[in-house]
Amino acid sequence: MKPVLLVLVFLSEEHRALVGERFDMIYAPNAQLGKDRSNGQAQIEARGRDIEVVLTNGTNGLLASEIDQLPSLKLVCTVGVGYENVAVEHAKARGIALANAAGTNDDCVADHAMMLLLAAIRRLPFLNREVRNGLWRDDIPRPPHVSFRKLGILGMGAIGKKVARRALGFHMEIGYHNRRQRDDVDFRYFADVKSLAEWCDFLLVAAPGGKETYHIINESVLNALGPQGVLVNIARGTLVDTDALASALREGRLMAAALDVYEDEPTPPGPLLDLDNAVLTPHIAGISPQAIDLSVRKFLENAENFYAGKPLVTPI
Repeated sequence: MKPVLLVLVFLSEEHRALVGERFDMIYAPNAQLGKDRSNGQAQIEARGRDIEVVLTNGTNGLLASEIDQLPSLKLVCTVGVGYENVAVEHAKARGIALANAAGTNDDCVADHAMMLLLAAIRRLPFLNREVRNGLWRDDIPRPPHVSFRKLGILGMGAIGKKVARRALGFHMEIGYHNRRQRDDVDFRYFADVKSLAEWCDFLLVAAPGGKETYHIINESVLNALGPQGVLVNIARGTLVDTDALASALREGRLMAAALDVYEDEPTPPGPLLDLDNAVLTPHIAGISPQAIDLSVRKFLENAENFYAGKPLVTPI
């Protein structure tokens, strides 16, 4: 008899078929990135006593109140690295195992991060639009280049390190702030994010979401980054104070920003929508056919190990 799995996130038909080979799958993706939890809640109420495994993501998460309605729950997994809205401690207190899909989309996110950085600095969206209206290069200020500049990275985890590796290809000098200094990188360490922002030309946010990092990029940090600075966020929208960012961009206290994530996803960040110096993408940095396939297979690998009594591959 197959274990019962509740899936709270979108899966393609191909991946539903793959997962369905090993689980009695209840497919009930939550709408609006978990803001509308009615799909999942309906299935929890209907079959909560049978569900042993939940597959979710960091944004949807799994609430403590939902965990309490799942007496047979044994394993919670996320597709992707983040798990900020999973009630981790509550689950662990009940002896529930947890895993993420670490290592499956790092390259995809790092690629997208560099694309955002280049697009913001070189004003790609503006140029692409205005050349269709007859714009020529002599009509605008020359955009700066990226090579041989200073890149600050907030969060030197797996993704931060891969972004740094790509930036080295542009001969950039790398500095970083992390919860603790790493002994496996040679980049310059800064004890706080404001000092990092004062030092660098461009600041890339790659730290985890959650209460500890809420609005860590605030007016003070943006002012430290300065009028020639560029902010890139491929982490979680909650790390950046959107209103403070909009004011800095509008008033010329920051040159540009590029965001793949926003505070009220999937609602677009209203204060930024009319700003030419804000580049926006729809939380797609970690999404590619290759990355999604790897994340689903990582879930299956974790689940297989769990039911075989072996250690999880990527435990939380």
